[in-house]
Amino acid sequence: MQAWLIWLILAAVLAGAESLSLDLVLIMCAGGAAAGGISAAAGAPPAVQIAIAVAGALALLLFLRPVAKRHLTGSGTARTGIDALIGTQAVVTSKVDARDGRVRLGGSEWSARAYDETQVIPVGSSVQVIEISGATAVVWDSSR
Repeated sequence: MQAWLIWLILAAVLAGAESLSLDLVLIMCAGGAAAGGISAAAGAPPAVQIAIAVAGALALLLFLRPVAKRHLTGSGTARTGIDALIGTQAVVTSKVDARDGRVRLGGSEWSARAYDETQVIPVGSSVQVIEISGATAVVWDSSR
């Protein structure tokens, strides 16, 4: 049996085993085996084939796997609902102070109050949403 075919079979077995583990380790080893198979098809001696397979697998494990894991698992959870509004900009539609006010936020009008109790934010100002407390946006006028 030719060496490149052995490498190809090994790569296929490792890739198939990855479907059971889902840890992205065996698929990286399969990539190394594929690199070894390519070198075998090019006529490299067995020692070079093994070195290329090991180097390829290590490179994939060290450099590609962390990136792939980050993309598959995400670097954080997606913010939804009112959590997605925190940090966004709003426009004051009715004077905002420590007790009350109104802002246009995400296409809707929200009751609002100033995060800093000493701030009085005039109509038309752009503010940042610091938190959502019940149905009230707590905002900060960073331009002041």
